[in-house]
Order: sequence, then C-alpha cells, then structure tokens
Amino acid sequence: GIWSVKGILSLGENIGIKRDKKDFAVIYSEKLANSAGMFTKNKVKGAPVIVDIEKLKLSSGKAQAIVINSGISNVCTGQKGIDDAYEMAKLTADELGIKQEHVLVSSTGVIGAYLPMEKITDGIKGIKSRLKKNSSEAAEAILTTDLIPKNIAVKFDGITIGAIAKGSGMVNPNMATMLCFITTDAEIPSEEIKEYLAESVNKSFNMVTVDNDTSTSDSVIILANGMAGKPDKEKFQKALDYVCIELAKKVARDGEGATKLIEINVKNASTYEQAKKIAKSIAGSNLVKCAMFGNDPNWGRIMCAAGYADVEDKHFHPEKIDIIINSEKIVSDCVSAKFDKPHFSELLKSENVIVEVDLKLGKESATAYGCDMSYDYVKINAEYHT
Repeated sequence: GIWSVKGILSLGENIGIKRDKKDFAVIYSEKLANSAGMFTKNKVKGAPVIVDIEKLKLSSGKAQAIVINSGISNVCTGQKGIDDAYEMAKLTADELGIKQEHVLVSSTGVIGAYLPMEKITDGIKGIKSRLKKNSSEAAEAILTTDLIPKNIAVKFDGITIGAIAKGSGMVNPNMATMLCFITTDAEIPSEEIKEYLAESVNKSFNMVTVDNDTSTSDSVIILANGMAGKPDKEKFQKALDYVCIELAKKVARDGEGATKLIEINVKNASTYEQAKKIAKSIAGSNLVKCAMFGNDPNWGRIMCAAGYADVEDKHFHPEKIDIIINSEKIVSDCVSAKFDKPHFSELLKSENVIVEVDLKLGKESATAYGCDMSYDYVKINAEYHT
C-alpha cells in the first residue's frame, strides 16, 4: 500500500465518529508532491470534492497531505460543510507545519449530516508525532460498509506506486463512494501526472459498477513526491494502470453483499467507446447481477443488456454475437449453443466469473467490473441509516 513508498507516512485511528472502528486517516509526504485528482461526475458534490478541486487549482497541482474521515460524508451540508472541510485542512496543515493549500480533504459515509468538528479538531491535535512509516491503518480507517481493506503496491526500476481504496455500495463510478489514494516516489510534473491518472481511472474505476448509483463523494487522488527520480513513462503508465485495475476489482468484489466478482469483456467491437458502453451496460444490469447470484446461466439477460446499451445500430449486429462464460461458449451467432445447464450453473459458482461477449465487428475491446446482487445487498441498504 501507500506505506511502501519513499517519504510517505500515515495514520489510521478512531476519533469517535464511529463507535469503535477506525474513522480518521492522514497521508503525509515528507516532500511537497505533484498531485492530481479525478472526482465524481454527480452534480451533487460533497464539500470535500468542491474544496479539493479548488485547492488543486490554487496550488497548481501541488499537495503534501490528505486528511480523511469516514462515517459522515459532509454532503448537502451547505456553506457550513464547505467551511468545515477547509477548517479540517487548515487544522491538519497547522499540525504538520505545511501550507493549508497543500492539504486535501476527503469524507465518506452518511449524506446530509454535519461533521462533528469538535471530535475532528481533537483528533487532529498532535498528529505529526503519531504518523508512522510502515502502517496499514489508514487503509482500515477509510472504510464504511466495506468488509476488507483494499491496498496494493508495485515496484519497478527503483520506483514504487502504492495505493489504498474504499468502495462498497453506491458504486458506479464516474466514480463510485469510491475513494482511492495513490502515492508514488516517481518524479512527474503535475500536468503530466493528471494525464497518467485520467488514462488509468478511465480503464479501471470508471469501468466498475456495483449498483448503478453514482456517489456524491468519489475521489481518486495521486501524490508524486519525486524521491526516487524520473520513471520510464511507458512503464509508469503500465504500473499505474495495473494498480488501478487491481483496486477496481477489489472494490467490485467487495460490493455490498456480493459473493463474486463479475468481469464483462466485450471484444472485437468496431470502436473502444462502443465496447465500453456494452460492457458497462451488462455489468450494471440488475437482472444479470441477480442471475449471477443464483448461478442461473440465463444468457438472455446478458444479450438484453447488450442490446439496450447506448450504441448506434451500425456498431451492433446481434445476429453475430457469441457469449462465452469462463471460457465455455453458451451462445453462438445469437443462438443458444447446445449447453448443459447444470454444468454452466457450476461454472457460475466460481468467485470470479468472466463473461466474454464477442461482437465480431472489429478489433477493439473493453472490460467492465461488477458483482452479483444478493439478498444481503437489499438488507444492508434498507438498514443503512437505522
């Protein structure tokens, strides 16, 4: 995770927002970092998202710390919410002895509640002395309904990229409450890091759907502190893609109540854009997700979701389509391949189901990541507030 990167310190603690779970995290770079962020496309944006967009503009893409709380998302909280987000960043900056414009802020949890600023103010006191070199606690502190922390690190040519993420429900990124914090010791200018990040996010987090609900707080933020020197550009992009795709899969697999990860790979499309739309349409279909939960090889639902994707007729010829589940063909040229239903039910019991949809129109492909929809998904979301 982030703790594998040169010059990165962090902490994860309980400051009393939640009863007993960790609910507060700080990520700090010993050296000012070049930074970029990608944020939710929902028109209702959380105060931290509004504040971070502003800060990254003012600082010309520079940041040195991120302060995060979970339990309350500081969304739909008016001017007070914005003021609280700025205050949270200012208090953190004062404790760390850095400029407040260099502190980004993030919150996740219930919408519509104010941050408990007294608890946050007390929690921020003395953070500098509590920051640790090799601690995974920040990965736990950012979670809400997630069942497991999500982290990863990769190394190449003496460069490290480390990341932590959270995301479980209300996940349909453009992006999901999907938070991801990436750190690297690579030396990359701010304007370039933004391009690398956009490329990786569009292949990964923006291809995840748990429930078609686009959260108000989604944020992916990267800090590049340059402490390990300049990387090979191609290798860096490849490594960042890998980090983001692996975390996106972890987010999908840990969807609320999910029992399996579903990968939808649309291949041989005439354009990448069309492949992307069809893959996301299938991954996001509630009927497909329910069939996956019940191990029901109901390929008609897959075909149906492909057919209502927002794709032009010239890019979609249903009579050509093959569907393959975990390497075995179930549909050939839009007609049922002779298949053994019990056998395909067994295939669907796998924890990782890969559905290939071959359009036979071109050479482009795209993969979307999702999960099944279980009885527990309804239970978790029916009782979220209570």
